[in-house]
Amino acid sequence: MSRRSPERPVAVLIGAPGSGKTTVGRLLARQLGVGFRDTDADIESASGLRVRDILRYEGEAHFRVREREMVRCALAEHRGVLALGGGAVLEEATQRLLNRHLVIHLAVPEGQLARRIGSAKGRILLSDDPPGRLRTLVAVRTPIYHRLATYNVSGDGSSRAVAARVGALFPPRRSLRSS
Repeated sequence: MSRRSPERPVAVLIGAPGSGKTTVGRLLARQLGVGFRDTDADIESASGLRVRDILRYEGEAHFRVREREMVRCALAEHRGVLALGGGAVLEEATQRLLNRHLVIHLAVPEGQLARRIGSAKGRILLSDDPPGRLRTLVAVRTPIYHRLATYNVSGDGSSRAVAARVGALFPPRRSLRSS
C-alpha cells in the first residue's frame, strides 16, 4: 500500500459503469468506519443537474472538465472511500493524481456489466447501442484501470462479497476512522 497518501483517501474505487463502485464503496466505508464520497454525486450536487443531463445538453467534453475538478477536490479533501465515475480515468491529470493513492479497480466481466446496466436508459454514453458502446468502452478503459490500480479485485458476485474482498486488503484491528 505504499502508493497511498497517508492522509487521504483510504481507498479510491475505479471501474466500468455497472462495476458496483458506489454500492461497494458505501459498504466498504461502513466496514472500515469511514465516510463515503462519489464524484458523480459531487458533480450533480454542485451543478444541480443529473450527470446524464450534463452529458446530453452540454456534451462529454464539458462534463469531463467538471469531473476532473471534482476528482481533484475529492482526492485532496476526502479521507474515506472515494468512488470515481467510470470515465474519470481518461483524463491524464487525474491519472497523475491517482498515482499517489491506493486505487482499487473493481474488475467485472463484460457480460456481467451488460446484465447489470440492462438497457442503459440512465447512461447517456451507452444509450444509442448499449452492447456495442459498452464493448468499446471496456476495451479502451480496462488497460487504464489495470495500469492505475494498486489492486485489481474481482467485482463478480454480490456487492457484500465484493466489499468483503476489498476490505480484506486492509489490515485488521487498525482504525481507519476519518476525522
